[in-house]
Amino acid sequence: MDHEVFHVHDPRTLKAVAHPLRVRLLGELRTNGPATATELAGRLGESSGSTSYHLRQLARYGFVEVDPGQRDRRERRWRAIHRFTSWSDVEMAATAEGREAAAFLRRRQLEKLTADVENFERERDLWSEAWVEAAGMSDLVVRLSAATVASLYERVSAMFLEAAERDRGDPDARPVAVLLAAHPRRDPAAGHG
Repeated sequence: MDHEVFHVHDPRTLKAVAHPLRVRLLGELRTNGPATATELAGRLGESSGSTSYHLRQLARYGFVEVDPGQRDRRERRWRAIHRFTSWSDVEMAATAEGREAAAFLRRRQLEKLTADVENFERERDLWSEAWVEAAGMSDLVVRLSAATVASLYERVSAMFLEAAERDRGDPDARPVAVLLAAHPRRDPAAGHG
């Protein structure tokens, strides 16, 4: 992938990826690398015509491209252009289209987290003790400012990317789903906002 983050500013662009199959296609390409529409159709249980159409839509909006390093020019291999997609919830809230797309993607993140946790629990006995001990979640509640939370997101994301670079050749390294979440709770004494 050429770039780390695709910062989306146009609600139509965010809406283009906020589609059940498109978000799955993009996730597959980001996680498993370049693939053809037919390969993706097999992995996702879809028709190759459908995956081909939705890959073209993702390409139209700048999420994927035909892999310039593909082995065989007769087969069209697609690749993700960026590792991550980001957007401003405040910016997207300016239009109904943006609000809807951002809400869909947040729900998708929660669905993915739930599926990852459930899969791990089902397969817990297949993992080593080290992985069983390392996996998990925290529900820490701390008092922070919005600026501090934004700064922590940046720092923690950078730390995970640095760690992924260090572990690139480690035979014990596995794809790890990391979801960072921070939501303020109402404080009756201080109000909110």
